Amino acid sequence: MKKDIDFPKVTGVKLAIVKEVVQGETQWSLYILNLNLIELSTILINSKGYGEIDGEQKKTSTLRHVIKELGPQEFARVEHLDPAVFALTNEFWVSYYIMDQIFDKKFIFTPGSFDSSQIRMIPELGMEGVLHS
Repeated sequence: MKKDIDFPKVTGVKLAIVKEVVQGETQWSLYILNLNLIELSTILINSKGYGEIDGEQKKTSTLRHVIKELGPQEFARVEHLDPAVFALTNEFWVSYYIMDQIFDKKFIFTPGSFDSSQIRMIPELGMEGVLHS
């Protein structure tokens, strides 16, 4: 059972939703950053959105991503995001291994996370966006 597994505190792993310009068009993408000095392996990321828009409950599909390895001080693009989901709560559940130890954390971006006042330069990526640690 999950309650019987010891999950140590997640440190050095962050998610960022950034603005990219590709062929003259602005796109939003989710990145995972490994700021640790050790490799992450078997990274599983589940993403979903939920909430209310115009008084109606909305829910996105659950997407699942696997990244086999992410080296120390590296980052990887996970998925592109449609700005329409920014009006929802966006939840990303990240699990990964460091050596034989499993780590697990839920990252939640609330609807207000994407206001222009929240957008910052993310030095590790050299792009603007919202960083969650």
